[in-house]
Amino acid sequence: MRGSTVRAVNRLTARWAGVLPPGQGTVLSASGVWPLLAFLADGAEGSARAELEEALGMRAGSAVGAARELLDALARIPGAGSAVGLWTRPRVRPYDAWAAGLPEATLGRLGEDDVENQRLLDAWAAQRTGGLIPAMPVTVRKDTDLVLATAQAVRTTWLRPFREGGGFPDHGPWAGREIAALHRTTGLLDRVGVATTDAGPLTVMKVLGSTGVDVHLLLGPVDAECGAVLKAGVDVLSGACPTVTGDLLPLGGPGPGLDVRNVRSTSREPYLSVTTPPFSLTAEHDLTALHGLFGLTTARDTTRGHFPGICARPPLAVRQARQAAMARFGARGFEAASVTAIGMPGAGVPRLPFVVRRIDLDIDRPFGFLTVHRTSRLVLAAGWVAEPEPYLLEEEEWEA
Repeated sequence: MRGSTVRAVNRLTARWAGVLPPGQGTVLSASGVWPLLAFLADGAEGSARAELEEALGMRAGSAVGAARELLDALARIPGAGSAVGLWTRPRVRPYDAWAAGLPEATLGRLGEDDVENQRLLDAWAAQRTGGLIPAMPVTVRKDTDLVLATAQAVRTTWLRPFREGGGFPDHGPWAGREIAALHRTTGLLDRVGVATTDAGPLTVMKVLGSTGVDVHLLLGPVDAECGAVLKAGVDVLSGACPTVTGDLLPLGGPGPGLDVRNVRSTSREPYLSVTTPPFSLTAEHDLTALHGLFGLTTARDTTRGHFPGICARPPLAVRQARQAAMARFGARGFEAASVTAIGMPGAGVPRLPFVVRRIDLDIDRPFGFLTVHRTSRLVLAAGWVAEPEPYLLEEEEWEA
């Protein structure tokens, strides 16, 4: 996919993250919204078109082609998938030229029974995300003449799995709680780094997946809000922030959550020890509530039509625009999905002959994450973990 498209989508990710309410766990996917805005812009005119172009970061004529390429590239990522769906009332006849621009879209009709219409759309969302998103985020109403949606899903397994266990933070907002925790060690110190960002020092831990999709865990300063941390993570991806990798970090605490020391060891290999909470997040977003961000201010005016390039009649405006998203990070891998829709209407003491570098990263307070396509650096999903999962002992542990 083109670098200009990646930059435009990641720009929308950063802008969206910047308006998130502080202190709440969430997950979002700008890569699910961006193609829809491009397809709308392709059929829009006047102020509606100009506002959509501003949100997209490029002209409508270029954006629609970029959206097709983006969705095609997402579909070719191993373990990932993307889809487009368009449903219309019988009286709505989209122009062939506009509909042909939707890549391999599901084309359907909305009937008279809106309960059945909703079941149809919900089934599409569930099927296209492998059940990760069970329902369409928009509701079919009597005045819904057209629904345009994208679905995306990504699954990957870790190249090096984690061990499951518990954690017991002794400071910060999670202090005194028994939380679920994942642990692993590696000799690859460059998996972690500290970046200098507008939000302050940012610790970035890369967890590599087997399909070319990675998750970057982001731990910022204690007082940094989620939007600032996520935006900083996107800035690091773009190369805008200088970053020092683990093999070059100074001793001590060079970044949030880090402890760098020289220790004695039985081998010459350094090691990085990581402890992080697993997480499972779901979120729904009303894009019309952020109409300025997504270029939908004029398009919401239902007193007149704004999309003559989609169909001649009836005049269309945006009545609903919503996204449902989820992300799950566990010991063996990661999965995330989104559906975005627009409705119009030790045993002993060994001999330790070597001195090696040891890095401990302990993520024991709220943190952010980015799901990143490794080759292009496109952000597929972003989110904030505000609350940890509790540590629950297995039944056999209780019996022991």
